[in-house]
Amino acid sequence: MFFDTDCGGVVSNIAYLRFIEVARTLLAEELGLALTEMAETQRYPVVVHTEIDYRRAAKLGDRLVIEGWLDQLERVRFWCAFRIVRPKDNTLIAECRQTLALIEMPAGKLLQLPEAWKKYRQPEADARSPLRDAPRPARTA
Repeated sequence: MFFDTDCGGVVSNIAYLRFIEVARTLLAEELGLALTEMAETQRYPVVVHTEIDYRRAAKLGDRLVIEGWLDQLERVRFWCAFRIVRPKDNTLIAECRQTLALIEMPAGKLLQLPEAWKKYRQPEADARSPLRDAPRPARTA
């Protein structure tokens, strides 16, 4: 979109985070956290930390694919990872990893992660460095 670019037609770095937000919302639905259910239960995933590496510039008119997957799980924290790729030339545009926690509002109570989420985790995720050596994701948003 035009509003995602600067005056030179290069996609703004903040636009990538918005793309990732959309991918993370779709991933949450796959994990059983549909927006309507979150509103009813008052349980929400919240971003605690974001790291992003910008590899190449995307430009106005580029079509991008955002891949997102559940990367690592602990008892109350989890990590989602994302890749932004330009499929026409298979160029990696950006990689991102976010730390999240599941909370219950309005108290802001930290919740233990659902046991069922383990089936979505990529088996080699724990041995992998956060943004290097990432395999092709199993989930696509």
